[in-house]
Amino acid sequence: MPQPLTPAATSAPPGKDTAPRPVPVAQRDAFFDNAKYLAIVLVAIGHAWEPLRDGSRAVTAAYTLVYAFHMPAFIVIAGYFSRSFDGSPQRLRRLVTGVAVPYVVFETAYTFYTRWTDGVPDRPVSLLEPLYLTWFLAALFIWRLTTPVWRSVRWPLPVALGVAMLATVTPSIGEDLDLQRTLQFLPYFVLGLCLRPEHFRLIRRWKVRIAAVPVFAVALGLAYWAVPRMSGAWFYHRDSAQELGAPAWYGPVMTLVVFACSTLLVACFLSWVPGRRMWFTALGAGTLYGYLLHGFVAQGSKYWGWYDPSWVYEPVGEVVVTAVAAVIVTVLCTPPVQRVFRFAMEPDMRWAFRGDRSREGLALRA
Repeated sequence: MPQPLTPAATSAPPGKDTAPRPVPVAQRDAFFDNAKYLAIVLVAIGHAWEPLRDGSRAVTAAYTLVYAFHMPAFIVIAGYFSRSFDGSPQRLRRLVTGVAVPYVVFETAYTFYTRWTDGVPDRPVSLLEPLYLTWFLAALFIWRLTTPVWRSVRWPLPVALGVAMLATVTPSIGEDLDLQRTLQFLPYFVLGLCLRPEHFRLIRRWKVRIAAVPVFAVALGLAYWAVPRMSGAWFYHRDSAQELGAPAWYGPVMTLVVFACSTLLVACFLSWVPGRRMWFTALGAGTLYGYLLHGFVAQGSKYWGWYDPSWVYEPVGEVVVTAVAAVIVTVLCTPPVQRVFRFAMEPDMRWAFRGDRSREGLALRA
């Protein structure tokens, strides 16, 4: 995820015939690339664990813990790098080509693919009902479009939390554009908009890193305790309180409780992210590729019978499944894969827009 860059000064003393200095390429922050890569690995691992939850309290607890913070972390970073979105023609073009077009392409692709894997040959292509992973692109499009609003209001985070709380008591929202999930995840995006570099420096202090260890240990213990006692669906943000079989007033209360828990875990997770360049740092630029492409493997794995052997549900099998998921999503983030699928993820559509047709130099995608 590139950062804004100020070109180096090119002025020379009067009378000196100095060749102009080349404009430096955009520099990427290793910390955020590392965070994006690690978050997308957790997303893939979470999907790989899903078929293993039945009959395994430990896997279900780990699954719940991961779901409590992996997408919030991804969304907070997306919000942080959306701060400069101002609705200008250049940024709107980038929003269309980098988010809207991939949404159409992958929504269509997933529909045809799941017709085969799920055995539903008549599943319609509906751009209004995001299928599987594409909800994030639809949500990101909406969040980015509303960024100028959140940058203008006096108390953006309380307002966003209020919107999320209202969504949890409104089952009539329906499934169009997965608005229920979009609205319930909105506070994390707005939180990212409100953050500044010094906030990330604060949570990366060694004291915070040490404190994160018992926090995660306690969170895992609570998740294990909660498995037979409550639903982890509150962390999915897909349904209203009524749809989860709870009284309506649970919705606003759980919105605040879940937001507090998830934000704390996101801070702990980010405190452990290395700030220096690692072997996987370069893969942070391809996390959206890994996110969208690994879904085809996750869907196909059940159809291909990868979960049929009984040993998969034993501790050794669970470790193997975890490792395979991490390796697959890592491969899908690599530059060769990016080059193959760039036509769908980052299409060059200058021909489709009026005005300045020069290539935009800064990617705004989270």
